[in-house]
Amino acid sequence: MAAITGLCPIARIAESPNYKWWAYLALAIGLSLNVMDQSGVNIALPQIADYFEADIPTVQWLSLGYILTTSAMLMPAGRLSDMIGRKRMYLIGFSIFVLSAFAGATAQSWTVLLASKLVQGIGSAAIQANGMAMIAETFPSNERGKSLGLYMAVIGAGAITGPVAGGVLVSNFGWRSIFFAGIPVALTAIAAAAFILRGRSPEQSRRKEKWSFDWLGATFSSAALVSFLLAMTNAWKLGWTSPVILTGITLAVAMLAAFLWWETRTRDPMLDLSLFKSRVFSLAIGARFISFLGGSAVFFLMPFYLIQGLGHTAEHAALLMIPGSISMIVIGPLSGRLSDRVGTRWPAVFGMCISTSAMVLFSTLDADSSDYQVAIGMMLSGIGMASFSSPNSSAIIGSLPIEKYGIVSAFVNLARTSANMSGVALATTVVTFNMAASGFEPSLSTVEGAGNSGATAAFVEGMARAYTISAAAMVVALVMTIFRGEVQPVPELAGGNTTRQDPPSDESESD
Repeated sequence: MAAITGLCPIARIAESPNYKWWAYLALAIGLSLNVMDQSGVNIALPQIADYFEADIPTVQWLSLGYILTTSAMLMPAGRLSDMIGRKRMYLIGFSIFVLSAFAGATAQSWTVLLASKLVQGIGSAAIQANGMAMIAETFPSNERGKSLGLYMAVIGAGAITGPVAGGVLVSNFGWRSIFFAGIPVALTAIAAAAFILRGRSPEQSRRKEKWSFDWLGATFSSAALVSFLLAMTNAWKLGWTSPVILTGITLAVAMLAAFLWWETRTRDPMLDLSLFKSRVFSLAIGARFISFLGGSAVFFLMPFYLIQGLGHTAEHAALLMIPGSISMIVIGPLSGRLSDRVGTRWPAVFGMCISTSAMVLFSTLDADSSDYQVAIGMMLSGIGMASFSSPNSSAIIGSLPIEKYGIVSAFVNLARTSANMSGVALATTVVTFNMAASGFEPSLSTVEGAGNSGATAAFVEGMARAYTISAAAMVVALVMTIFRGEVQPVPELAGGNTTRQDPPSDESESD
């Protein structure tokens, strides 16, 4: 077997001095697909609703259920990856992704389609929980910022390509093509990861024997997240004082309390709460959550403003929003590389300053604002988030030893997804409350441009207030970033990054 491996050109990639770039390419294929897939499905929702004769609120559960499942499973998937190996967990995730994509593509009933998307969320959690961690540990520690900047570039590329590719597929081949198209790309991602990525080092492999999976912690954390996110996403419709919403929030708090109580008592906790003793870790995670809480209003409210508010076509609106994603692709790696040289704090502070200015600019939008104002604001928003995210993520991951990368990578992604959903709920509440106070139906669907100028004016006014709140959130994240301090190097496992630069052992290849 060893002789065959030595003769295989693909196997020799693991020994190449350029291994980190081969590994990055292998991971980029899968991670970009993961981002593209969801935006493509969102494009297909109207056609799916027509096919199954379902209303839009019902069919939106394809997106909502997927996000909820992914969010609930991120931490368990991250913990499992620390135990059984990130490569192995990543491949399991993509295997689930492919099988559920095929089930969705061939579904003849709404129930089967929804179930396939929920299962796909489990696979997506395994992919997302490991993607950032594997990229971070593939590059040497003095290039961690650059590696996470490259991760941001992959996410940005997927965000741009997804709606475009999805629109072409749905328009020409129907909604099923969204599910079918992802299968060959996913199989390519599986093959690339299987042949190129290294498995666990011997030191990491020996550590897994000391761990057991925290099933009760996983149950408590998942229940808390699902309860919280369901309450957040429905509060604007049912009202924040609705018994259903209050019950959901109460249940979320109770499950969170149970999770924290259990994590301090179990031998192998799902999330090691001692991590929060680090000021850098705690404030960096907090700043990440708050920044995404404020920034989510941009990508949610802006399409309504451009299409319903200003009367632009969907293609025109997408064109105005592209500068944000392009900025992420370009600035992410540059900001990450800069943080490797000057530290993680001040590049992140710069990013939050730019993000704050973008939100202030958005808060001045009205029914007569120009396309240039929107495009400049989107560009500033993309620059700000890219400049902040790479150094901030580098600070979080760099403050911890390598054996915790899986669960922390999952926690970092969880902070983003939960903040995005909470931010959308908050922005929607502000807008619909303002519309109701102005005497209009508190629904975003009533905004129809010049045909209903009163509702449009109320919407735009509410949107400006939502962006003002977002600007305030960015200021809070800015202050937290200033005071978090600089990350201090943490000793890694024996061999650390140097182990990852050595040829893989037989034991590591088994993963």
